[in-house]
Amino acid sequence: MSVEILDGRTVQSFVEDERAFNSCVDARFAALDADRDGRLSYAEMARELAALRVREAHFGADAPAPAAELAELYGSLFARFDRDGDGAVGPDEFRAEMRELMLAVASGLGALPVQMVVEEGSLLRRAVDREMAAAATAA
Repeated sequence: MSVEILDGRTVQSFVEDERAFNSCVDARFAALDADRDGRLSYAEMARELAALRVREAHFGADAPAPAAELAELYGSLFARFDRDGDGAVGPDEFRAEMRELMLAVASGLGALPVQMVVEEGSLLRRAVDREMAAAATAA
């Protein structure tokens, strides 16, 4: 993890760079696809959500959640990704949802720079790295 300064423009320009964004998202998809069948099952996505501590990190909960509550949360998140409702998330569905999520982050950040902790390898880290590389090239 590192502390970085970024704004919505940093994230939005990363998402708009389709080649860079899709490459990062596709690599993440491949890492999550444990059985290498080209689709993410609920179990594969749930493992990632548990590892990310989605409930704790994003909903401010500090006590362990009952299993039923986690199943409901993970199920609703999985349903957002599984746009065609076939019980699995394909690469196009994953890419489309990640694009929407990142654009929502960009909108939420707004135009003013904020300081935030970003995880190594995360899409936000990739957005910051891309912006820093562009600034170094321009200098």
